[in-house]
Amino acid sequence: MTTAHHIPGIPFELTASAGSSWAVDLATGTVRSTALPRTDIFIDPAASPLEVQPVLDAATLLGSPPAGDFQLSARVSVDFAATFDAGVLLLWIDDRHWAKLCFEYSPDGEPMVVSVVNRGVSDDANGFVVDGRSVWLRVSRIDHAFAYHASLDGQAWRLIRSFALDDPAGAVALGLEAQSPTGEGCAVAFEQVAFTSSRLGDLRDGS
Repeated sequence: MTTAHHIPGIPFELTASAGSSWAVDLATGTVRSTALPRTDIFIDPAASPLEVQPVLDAATLLGSPPAGDFQLSARVSVDFAATFDAGVLLLWIDDRHWAKLCFEYSPDGEPMVVSVVNRGVSDDANGFVVDGRSVWLRVSRIDHAFAYHASLDGQAWRLIRSFALDDPAGAVALGLEAQSPTGEGCAVAFEQVAFTSSRLGDLRDGS
């Protein structure tokens, strides 16, 4: 059974994936979830086409944004315990076309901004290491393209990647994810969640 949630600052309803649990503090707008053990959203690019096994079981909270440009941002905090534990901003078209911006625990035991774009199979690109257990993440749509940014203070933003997804119908779901691919679960908090339909002015000037 799925559960619908209204989050202050987001003008559309978000629906929880089956089996996931999300709590919304209506006073502060903070959204919390605990990733289930051994869950992820990833399709291994190293596997042969006949053997590839998609892993698409992480906890998600997704909704349909209005048409046109947008920006969704949040301060993401993760109680890291195991490699690849992460809090994520997620774009979703279907089970073979999606993209995620992660605050993730690296194999070296460092909190890191990481991005993955999936077009059939997943790529995987590291951003930068964060000294702490919180970081700001932002996803933007500009015309038919998307941009991922991260920030240490919510003011000055670093471009993580700019990309497009195969989406001829223009429909995309947008929201949050919590994952723990190698661990027994981790708590994730999304604070100061904000959505705007305003267009991002410049990809690279830090705004």
